[in-house]
Amino acid sequence: MTQRRSDLDRFTDRVTDYIAYRPSYPGELLQFFQQELGLTRKHAVADVGSGTGILAELFLENGNTVYGVEPNQAMREAAEVLLVDYDRFHSVAGTAEATKLEVGLVDFVVAGQSFHWFDPQAARTEFRRILGSGGWVALVWNSRRTKGTHFSTAYEAFLRRWGTEYREISGRYGAKGPLIPFFSSAPFERRSFPNRQIFDHAGLRGRLLSSSYIPGPDDAAYQPMLEALRELFDDQEQGGVVVMEYDTEVFFGRLDGE
Repeated sequence: MTQRRSDLDRFTDRVTDYIAYRPSYPGELLQFFQQELGLTRKHAVADVGSGTGILAELFLENGNTVYGVEPNQAMREAAEVLLVDYDRFHSVAGTAEATKLEVGLVDFVVAGQSFHWFDPQAARTEFRRILGSGGWVALVWNSRRTKGTHFSTAYEAFLRRWGTEYREISGRYGAKGPLIPFFSSAPFERRSFPNRQIFDHAGLRGRLLSSSYIPGPDDAAYQPMLEALRELFDDQEQGGVVVMEYDTEVFFGRLDGE
């Protein structure tokens, strides 16, 4: 039986594949922050659950000061290496429930592909503490499309066959249930933007292995899983590649008391 890993440690051995094969965010996302939420380069951003810095880099390129709050040491150190040339990046060993940031320090709190690991009520209290007056919270997911193309359908079936905790974890992505108590009586909205990745077999393998719910090398299911992935790719590829499509979803609002 595959041992269940703690949420804190589950990505420690996935960092290399996470950096190389996880999707970035489309340019429309930054335009959304600028045009609808009034983001300027003067604003400070807390990227909570910042991982390897994928979302943080979007704001750093815009000239923002970004506090990357990440509890996993391996992912945090990877972000420090990848973002070393950005003077406005500050790496913080903290959690969503205890960021270690000062009161009212930031204008935006964002969370990319991470809110589903948070304690919603404790995170809400902490985000209110670190947000300045009128600050925004934006929760972002690259939600992989599970149908619409032959590959999307086949890959979803593959994950349901081989993913040890796939059903549980995937059900949290962009789920409105936890968002309602998080935002409380404050209204929140949703925006969505198309995104995609194109993979050869090696890329698809790396994307698979970046997932926390997939068996690792010490698991008896690991090699059979990779063999099944090879079969899936050979069956689905067109011109030597497959296309993984996403909806980049943003749930955003101001918290009570702002």
